[in-house]
Amino acid sequence: MSSADGDYELMDSGDGRKLERFGRVSIVRPCAQALWAQSLPQAVWAGAAASFDRDEGNHWHGREALPPSWIVSAGGIRFKLAATDFGHLGVFPEQRAQWEWIRETVRAASARRAPESLSVLNLFAYSGGATLAAAQGGAEVCHLDASRGMVQWARENAALNGLGLAPVRWIVDDAHKFLAREIRRRRRYDAVILDPPTFGRGASGETYKFERDVRETLSYVREVLSDDPVFVLFSSHSPGVTPAVCRRLVGSFFPGAEVSAGEMMLDARSPAAGVPSGVYARAVFPGAPGAAGAGGADG
Repeated sequence: MSSADGDYELMDSGDGRKLERFGRVSIVRPCAQALWAQSLPQAVWAGAAASFDRDEGNHWHGREALPPSWIVSAGGIRFKLAATDFGHLGVFPEQRAQWEWIRETVRAASARRAPESLSVLNLFAYSGGATLAAAQGGAEVCHLDASRGMVQWARENAALNGLGLAPVRWIVDDAHKFLAREIRRRRRYDAVILDPPTFGRGASGETYKFERDVRETLSYVREVLSDDPVFVLFSSHSPGVTPAVCRRLVGSFFPGAEVSAGEMMLDARSPAAGVPSGVYARAVFPGAPGAAGAGGADG
């Protein structure tokens, strides 16, 4: 990934913070992984439009200087951004490589299965980056998130990308309740994407805790896969989850798949200033694009 992708750039990091540019808007936010010293002069950091911290709760400084919303592109997808009370903006740029991999893998698998469409389920789907990447690749997608507001935000992003009429089901629900119903209905998916939260609340107040619930989630995912699956893409921002943990966890549920894992990175102008920002594991099934002996690009 280049240091600048579309309208996003990690300008610098260090001292527990990161300086990011989203289009013309630069923002400082916490970054626990950035244990090193900042590289750019403090004057550059001080020129950011706004900053966010969690020193005593969640606090924006200069939020009034930010636009109510603005549009950026990242990983080949356009996003509407807006400052939220939790410091999020509506996009996780560290997922850019995953979106590109989804788009390419879905496109290759769809070409092999034509005229049948590939069915993709995106759980904990947030503002829809993975959903839109799969739709760009030609898949039919089911997008699920427990937040009605985030699902609406994702639908706005779909319209921004000319995908307002794409075959996407937009679902507001608790992930486990939805998966249990899909299994009872015998509805199956050729690929599943999931980024379980460290802690979250369902549509009816259900709680989700990563360390308690992730194995149940993956068990449901295993049951909802079709007889000829393509991939499962798992990612996590939970503390303590390393690529090795991710690989073993995902591999234990999909022993017939080829599993690779790694860190998601926010790349910057200098390689020394890049920041690891979560982990992923890709389980690619035999015969699917990217699997050993299947031809095509390796994930």
